[in-house]
Amino acid sequence: MKREIKTTNDGSKTLFINDLNENYHSHHGALQEAEHVFVKNGLNQLNDYEINILELGFGTGLNVLVTINEYLKTDKNHVINYFSLEKYPINESEINDLAYFEHFDNPEFKNIYQKIHQTEWGKSTEIITGCNLKKIECDFFDLKDIDLPKINLVYFDCFGARVQPDLWEKPLFEMVSDKMSVNGLLTTYSSKGSVRRILQELNFKVEKKQGPPGKREMINAVKMEGEISIEENQG
Repeated sequence: MKREIKTTNDGSKTLFINDLNENYHSHHGALQEAEHVFVKNGLNQLNDYEINILELGFGTGLNVLVTINEYLKTDKNHVINYFSLEKYPINESEINDLAYFEHFDNPEFKNIYQKIHQTEWGKSTEIITGCNLKKIECDFFDLKDIDLPKINLVYFDCFGARVQPDLWEKPLFEMVSDKMSVNGLLTTYSSKGSVRRILQELNFKVEKKQGPPGKREMINAVKMEGEISIEENQG
């Protein structure tokens, strides 16, 4: 698929797929969307010693970068193991043109950004002390056959339902749920009613949250152990 670089409203760049008329990120701001959906309403909601993140999908690597940036703000007394699935990796030219490291004050971020993209697919690599990344090149529906530790945080960042509706239906969410621990959190930019209902059917407690700039709402969903009442699940 032909892709081109576009600059979003916060100055950070994204990829645009001409054939699908689809951006990898919000045109209102790629960086601020990633920070709002996956850091503020994802990573920052957990206080576990070991945080096992599953991302669908890796895309431009921006979510990995904002996760590491947030980790560096902490006392670093926890460990992040980050597993990211991607069917169509971007190329070296696109990586260089996106240059997300330019938006961070830390002078080490250029090296971190390059390491994120240069690390070997299928191999767990320590990007910085305390943060390990394993990129997995596969179809998302291969998830059921992938050996993972119990996941306590999911970044559900698939292309929108308009272009890939099958990624927002029950079979994939069931596979994701099977990989998650009880009380694990799934965060996504979507707020579709059908997605909320699917997650509720799978025994998630679903909460609508304020969306990133340009989007009114998004979803947080926590995997519950026992059945929850209708009243508990009115998010």
